[in-house]
Amino acid sequence: MNTPLHRPPLLARINWYWTFQLAGWGALALFNSVYGGSSELRIVVTIASWGSLGGLLLSHLWHGILRRRGWAASGLRWKRILPSLAVLAAIQTASVTTAFHVMYPPDVLRGLAWLPGALLFWFGVFLTWTVFYFTALSLRRAAHLEAETLRLQLHGREAELRALQAQVNPHFFFNSLNSVRALIFEDREAAAHMIDQLAGLMRHALQSGQHATVPLAVELDAVRAYLAIEQIRFEERLRVSFDMAPGTDHVRVPPMALQTLVENAIKYGVEASANGSDIRITARHASRGEGVAMLQIEVANTGALREPGTSTSVGLRNARQRLQLACGEHASLELRQQAGWVYATISLPEQA
Repeated sequence: MNTPLHRPPLLARINWYWTFQLAGWGALALFNSVYGGSSELRIVVTIASWGSLGGLLLSHLWHGILRRRGWAASGLRWKRILPSLAVLAAIQTASVTTAFHVMYPPDVLRGLAWLPGALLFWFGVFLTWTVFYFTALSLRRAAHLEAETLRLQLHGREAELRALQAQVNPHFFFNSLNSVRALIFEDREAAAHMIDQLAGLMRHALQSGQHATVPLAVELDAVRAYLAIEQIRFEERLRVSFDMAPGTDHVRVPPMALQTLVENAIKYGVEASANGSDIRITARHASRGEGVAMLQIEVANTGALREPGTSTSVGLRNARQRLQLACGEHASLELRQQAGWVYATISLPEQA
């Protein structure tokens, strides 16, 4: 079964060169027909059409010369452009004069008083055509340059995002393997179960690493698997609750961002206290003053903010950077302490 080819938009399929050629010379023919004198209308229209047809042909030949000789790429060089326009004006004037002699009696054009005006008129027409052509080329080059710049910026953002993702995953697996190591001497069956959970998390990390964002529901599945691993290690010292507002599961978030906050809550909450810690994970809808629909994801643990000590805080620093890269300038990550709880709050625009 053949896959249908993707067709570009209508505006991209239009040949704008010939569109403007026909429109411009057609408008000139109409102008000359209206203001071509008080002679018989049929003759005036015929001569005006002849002049526009000849101008269309000459301008297309001029267009080919500009392209073949590379003059179009080097910009307006008046020393070579103006003499060429004078030649075009002379050829066009001779063509229109021939049409006059064919359509009118020989004595209509007396003397040469009309010649400078005709030459100047057609010189001005081809000069206008040339200026418009070079202007269109400049605008097209600027548009291509802007598109190329945006493409390079996008590739740069994607590369930076992938680099940060590569830093986060080893950090996460290092912590998880430490948990397996601590458990393997206490309960081998639990350690085997933990390795199974870790294998599932590895699959999630590898799959989600191919995308800048994933649905919150997918991220929560990975978090629950991680918490199941840590629950084996900490048992009753780890107490977790979830409160997800309806309609939040489809909102896209950077992969492993929520995971990083949960890791820190366990490290500085559960591990740091002999009695363990309560961890609350919530998600709710919010809004900004600009009318932007926001999602707020909060991970709270009992305890207090502490200096990281020997920790490099790679997880939190990368989480902030990845939020900005993946979700834009409205995204943020804030830490605060209040009434014996530490709150890590992610705010990001809702995008499905």
